[in-house]
Amino acid sequence: MVSSFLLLPMCPEQSSVGIFARVERLRVLMEARRIPPILVTNLINVRYLTGFTGSAGLALFGPRHAILWVDPRYTLQAREQACGVEVIEERRGLLKGTAAWLRKHAVRDLGYEASNLTCAQFQQLSTEAGRTIRLTPAGDLIEELRVVKDRGEIEAMRSAGRVTARVFEDLLKRVKPGVQERDLAAEIEYRMRKRGAEGAAFDTIVASGPRAAHPHARSSSKLLQEEELVILDLGAILNGYAADMTRTVFLGEPSRRVRTLYAAVLKAQREAVQSIQDGVKAGDIDATARRVLAERGLAQHFTHSTGHGVGLEIHERPRLAKGEATRLRAGSVVTVEPGVYLEGFGGIRVEDTVLVGPEGPEILTPASLENWIVS
Repeated sequence: MVSSFLLLPMCPEQSSVGIFARVERLRVLMEARRIPPILVTNLINVRYLTGFTGSAGLALFGPRHAILWVDPRYTLQAREQACGVEVIEERRGLLKGTAAWLRKHAVRDLGYEASNLTCAQFQQLSTEAGRTIRLTPAGDLIEELRVVKDRGEIEAMRSAGRVTARVFEDLLKRVKPGVQERDLAAEIEYRMRKRGAEGAAFDTIVASGPRAAHPHARSSSKLLQEEELVILDLGAILNGYAADMTRTVFLGEPSRRVRTLYAAVLKAQREAVQSIQDGVKAGDIDATARRVLAERGLAQHFTHSTGHGVGLEIHERPRLAKGEATRLRAGSVVTVEPGVYLEGFGGIRVEDTVLVGPEGPEILTPASLENWIVS
């Protein structure tokens, strides 16, 4: 079967500058680490380096090559989206077509994403490309590049954060006793789409009363009731990029205990956000949040890490956790989300998506933290 070739020098739906710069950064890193041409099989990384968003595609990048293989279902989509790559429509199967190309061009050394290529795919590629090809694991090269966002990525995340914040503020008047958690979650996701989002970045969490003691509770058929805490964890996707935000509200007049707990979590979150700077260790952000809660005797009730990177995926590098030595870099985007969870009582979490700016943190999910009492 003859494959068709399409050369795409331009990016019809996006600026080519970001894509070309990413590929150039990849090539510089490959040369520095002596990585041979790399076969990209992780679809998120394919999107990052080409702009192609289809569910089937392989890409190869080397000093002289930038190629995207797609099957016939995605030829038109690749024409519309892909940037700076030669697109090959492959009817024999993507790995078969890739192996044939490698044989034809006498490629002897090939890098691959070891964390994404399955054993079966590895065996197929090794067999069909020929016994002389040497396959070299390339580590998480592309994930490293994705840690620092470019201008276009940051603007997409600002937009996602604004939509997320506005949806929450619009929804507050619907958070009241008698409403089902699952209905609120559905309303949140509907409103995100109405405001231009591609969808939700993850399954929206609405957890009330004792269920709020589960950090990753699923929205259920439970009805909200008076005198209980409600955790709402939501995030929109715009142009492929995610936001992540959590707010906790109380239905009715909160007791002194609830007020004290909320004030402690809010202080931990604010101090952790303010500690975000270019060059600061990720573990130090986590330590800041834990210190505030420990001073109030709540350390044992904070049961997860303080945050994580966000971008094309909802969980990316870096991780803000105990002992993490990775240093934050200007252009990275992370969540800051301390919480306390008490079995049988409920939970409180406050979370924002935060850009590591050259002069300090920028909150990308600007919803109010003060309007947490719903009466």
